[in-house]
Amino acid sequence: MAFLGATFHSLGRNQKQVVGPGVSRRREFSSRQRVVLVARVGIGVIGAGRIGQVHAATIARLLNAELRGIADPIESAGRKVAEGFQTKYFGDYRALLQDPGVHGVVIGSPTPFHAEQMMAAAEAGKHIFCEKPISNDLATIDRCLEVVRSKGVKLLVGFQRRFDSNFRHIREQIERGAIGQVRMFHIHSRDPAPPPAEYLAKSGGIFLDMCSHDYDMARFVTGQEIEQVYVVGKAFDPEAQAANDLDTQVTVLRMSGGAFGTIDNARRCAYGYDQRIEVFGAEGSLTGMNKSSHTVVAAGKDGYQLGRPYDFFMDRYLEAYGNIMAAFVDMIERDTEPPVSGLDGRAPVLAAMAAARSVQENRPVRLSEVDIRH
Repeated sequence: MAFLGATFHSLGRNQKQVVGPGVSRRREFSSRQRVVLVARVGIGVIGAGRIGQVHAATIARLLNAELRGIADPIESAGRKVAEGFQTKYFGDYRALLQDPGVHGVVIGSPTPFHAEQMMAAAEAGKHIFCEKPISNDLATIDRCLEVVRSKGVKLLVGFQRRFDSNFRHIREQIERGAIGQVRMFHIHSRDPAPPPAEYLAKSGGIFLDMCSHDYDMARFVTGQEIEQVYVVGKAFDPEAQAANDLDTQVTVLRMSGGAFGTIDNARRCAYGYDQRIEVFGAEGSLTGMNKSSHTVVAAGKDGYQLGRPYDFFMDRYLEAYGNIMAAFVDMIERDTEPPVSGLDGRAPVLAAMAAARSVQENRPVRLSEVDIRH
């Protein structure tokens, strides 16, 4: 489905602009002139939890989008969110998919429901935004991607860090050749405090739950595929020990274009949410530093003091979440290719599986060893 862009063609004089329900702008002309309607992109949100609310808030603010409804099986939560955004509530997401005014859906439900809802949305002819991961199972991911392809809909996977101003600028500078050939990179990704053991037990492990964002970032900034990983890690805290998981680890990655690098992850970081990256090239380096609520540097007798990094990922990446949702709506409106594809969603899951095997067998593991396509 195609939408007319935000810019109007000049069709004549005596034009009048009217704003009406379901239409962002309307121009009326004399009887000898065409009437042009610019429809807003209708978006439905599946999942009324934290991330669903964040995406709904962005959609509600976009001039070229209309929030058509919130679907959640928990009526008390879903209806409250829907009423807050003055939109419809659906107890069953399938009913939301039947709305002809819904052009795209945002899947922000828990991970075990992503695949089922994605395939149902594709069958209904709706374009899809899905929070990562599509699934923790490669065969399920491949089945979803085939349904999406066969139905001719577009899929954007929610790796919001690609839309962060720091990381996006690094990628743009690399593409412009600012540092020459990329040779090495270091990604630091550390959470302020570990989640409870009951969450960790259902998370799929640190590689799927946490490191997948960083595997995606390694691919994003280098423009290369991950070929091999080697992991060293340990569970220091009782939460990870109870879940038989790691809470601190380093992954060494070898990329398809010859670059290599490291990713270090920690579930506990005393000074806040640590999100930094350095990319080193033949002609220089690029470094993305932490973000905080301010950039003031205080100097005194005790030295220099900087602002503390954000303590919560939603605060650190709030702008990025807004940017990625705007990109989803624009993708539908302008009929462009997804900026983060289904294959981009598959690659970090594959890397996570190779990382888990590396820990188990204490050796480097090529991703081709765990890929069911080989």
